[in-house]
Amino acid sequence: MDSEKLQEIAFEIILSSGDARTLVHESFQHMRDGSFDAAQQKLDDANESLVKAHKAQTGLLQEYAGGEKIEMEIIMVHAQDHLMTTMTLKEVAAEMLVLYQRQAAIK
Repeated sequence: MDSEKLQEIAFEIILSSGDARTLVHESFQHMRDGSFDAAQQKLDDANESLVKAHKAQTGLLQEYAGGEKIEMEIIMVHAQDHLMTTMTLKEVAAEMLVLYQRQAAIK
């Protein structure tokens, strides 16, 4: 795989995971405001963005598994880091939504 194609995939992962990260932070704001349906919708939207990023990553892995030689570049390392931290943030946000909802039910 040439460097240009690898960079294109990396930027696709960064863009999609960045969009997801923004949506997760918007979800946090809705949680704080008690707008739980809106918070869930933001998490669902974030998941859609993460699926796009994951598909780009999976395509790259499939090419590698098929014997394609792929030279790793720092931008891809950054993209992978961005994707994984955003996935973790979304998982934490989903748990926090449950906690916010439970807390609101107690009041």
